[in-house]
Amino acid sequence: MAATPLLELNGINKGFGPVQVLHDVGLSVYPGEVTALVGDNGAGKSTLVKCISGIYQIDSGTVTFEGNPVSIHGPSDASSLGIEVVYQDLALCDNLDVVQNMFLGREKKRGIVLDEPTMEQMAGDALASLSVRTLKSLRQLVASLSGGQRQTVAIAKAVLWNSKVVILDEPTAALGVAQTAQVLELVRRLADNGLGVVLISHNMNDVFAVSDRIAALYLGRMAAQVKTTDVTHSQVVELITAGRSGNIGLPPEKPADFNGDAVDITPGGDK
Repeated sequence: MAATPLLELNGINKGFGPVQVLHDVGLSVYPGEVTALVGDNGAGKSTLVKCISGIYQIDSGTVTFEGNPVSIHGPSDASSLGIEVVYQDLALCDNLDVVQNMFLGREKKRGIVLDEPTMEQMAGDALASLSVRTLKSLRQLVASLSGGQRQTVAIAKAVLWNSKVVILDEPTAALGVAQTAQVLELVRRLADNGLGVVLISHNMNDVFAVSDRIAALYLGRMAAQVKTTDVTHSQVVELITAGRSGNIGLPPEKPADFNGDAVDITPGGDK
């Protein structure tokens, strides 16, 4: 596993009026790894992602990208760094084909005319780099695609622009078993290609199938960040529902009682 995070957040705070949503949140995303971001509804996952992507401005805290401090004031700043988000609604247009969707808003032109051959070549190369073989044609209308194929197009669109970090919001939520397997293979392939991947999911089977690390949010605080191989399903569920798991990295006589502080579950970590 990589030793240096590609994206690192420290002490992130975000509130809306009197409501404090994120409390001193830290998160590390490593190149070549899938980090699963888990938490119950209202834990702060969406707010954290919107802070990373520039939709929301953080109130305080630091963001480091490739070892350098950065400020993200809007989505264009995030995109310029190489951070792309695939939201649950996918943001695809049914009346456009695969190529048109992948270049929507970023069309290539030759003079004043759209450079269709170049866009088609780039779209094909992006899909080929992810070993996508489920699409019959790049000129299929998105309306004719299955849920798994739509997710594939949305992910390929995200990596088309030399992305370094890709955040996926519940990519398998509305998919069947076979399509879920295809998308999870694609998620794993993103990491194998060297990208840092953040997978937001409520499905513990998906999380354990593809993730290298798990980051658990509880009531706006990062309850724990741990290697996937170091925890069980039940321990992660405990982190999600109670903000603690007394069996992870702590001696039995000193259980982790969640009192508003994050729990460091790395070996030798302090509460």
